Amino acid sequence: MRLAGLVALGVFLLDQASKYAVIHAMELHRRLAIDVWPPFLNFRMAWNQGVNFGLFSGEDAATKWILIAVSLAISAWVWMWSRKEAHSLYVQVSAGLMIGGALGNVLDRLLYGAVADFLNMSCCGFSNPFSFNVADISIFAGALGLALFSGRPAQKRGKTP
Repeated sequence: MRLAGLVALGVFLLDQASKYAVIHAMELHRRLAIDVWPPFLNFRMAWNQGVNFGLFSGEDAATKWILIAVSLAISAWVWMWSRKEAHSLYVQVSAGLMIGGALGNVLDRLLYGAVADFLNMSCCGFSNPFSFNVADISIFAGALGLALFSGRPAQKRGKTP
């Protein structure tokens, strides 16, 4: 379980450091757009008050607090579930990815009132209108990892399958 905690901390710190650098050091919140390696990688400032793709966004303060509570509840559930029994290395890493990303977005909601999204990637004639952040990538990868690997029991050390 220590691994999940270390992964969560690492993701949380990387997410917050990237947001600080882009928002404050590069002043993306004023510039709104920076072409890094068009069209593959661009910075486009977006303040997401909802969940993925802006779903459930609104100006209502209750929405913000509901999303914070849901994120914290899911993070706590994943943490407790992953501690219950021995899980594989992949499940521990996946749990850490999901928790670290969720907590990074929770802190954004507390600091800014919305989640700071800034990564925008397009390719091969497809122009992506959406922005995302490190926490979003981590949440997606963690959820995918939990779906793929959570049904497998952890291997005992020193034993071969």
